[in-house]
Amino acid sequence: MDARLETAWPLFGLRLRTEHLELRMPTDDDVVELLEVAKAGIHPPDEMPFGMAWTTVKSPAFDRSFMQHYWRTRGAWSPEAWFLNFMVVLDGRPIGAQHVDAEEFAILRTVHTGSWLGRAYQGRGFGKEMRAAVLGFAFDGLGAHVAESSAFLDNHASNGVSRALGYEENGFGSLAPQGVARVTQKFRLTAEVWRSRPRPALAIEGLDGIRDQFGAEEPARRA
Repeated sequence: MDARLETAWPLFGLRLRTEHLELRMPTDDDVVELLEVAKAGIHPPDEMPFGMAWTTVKSPAFDRSFMQHYWRTRGAWSPEAWFLNFMVVLDGRPIGAQHVDAEEFAILRTVHTGSWLGRAYQGRGFGKEMRAAVLGFAFDGLGAHVAESSAFLDNHASNGVSRALGYEENGFGSLAPQGVARVTQKFRLTAEVWRSRPRPALAIEGLDGIRDQFGAEEPARRA
């Protein structure tokens, strides 16, 4: 990456590294590669796991809206409302995306998460690994108190990841991505529960000096 780009927008230098994966904010060139993963398929055509039916849009509108989503979340960034789109990389190639977002994080200390994986990479534990990565980032890197997530009742993979990582059920919701209301299961995870359980190894790089962009404080330095 051009060092000038990282200097101008330090979030490009943020890295989360797990046992198998790297999570980073994608550049425009990366987003084009990620687009190809999405176009290769995320879910069977007769299923809709997302609250918005974005995967049903046909190209070229799909391509344009995909790119605009990444531009929009970058352009709208502020410490009061941020949406961090991580590209998930395996062996140097993108395999999906994991986001973590928050509003008024400095006050509420609550984050929300969402993700998708290319179908070729599903069923191999990567969904859990990348969710654990952003939870570690939120709780241990930013000092979050709560993480929330939700999924349709029939999204067994997402619900299974939430339960495996220690989330507790937190009521129900409703979304209608294709014009028909469907019930969602809400989940909530606290920092106390997160830290009470075994956690996978996570390396966070590039966060020092930019926590203020998330509405978080830098940790006190030892004398």
